[in-house]
Amino acid sequence: MKINEGSLDRGIRIIVGLALIGLTLAGTIGVWGWIGVLPLVTGLVGWCPGYSLLGISSRKTGS
Repeated sequence: MKINEGSLDRGIRIIVGLALIGLTLAGTIGVWGWIGVLPLVTGLVGWCPGYSLLGISSRKTGS
């Protein structure tokens, strides 16, 4: 597993994941908010399986 997410991408995923989980726990958006676990985990790990399948990366590589 190579890291394929940049720092901005990871930060956005973590924020969105936490927001969805928080809204679910507050009872605002219902059970579907638990989908926020996916962006949270991929943001924390830094690897997205979808990016790997598509062969893309938002991570900047040094020369």
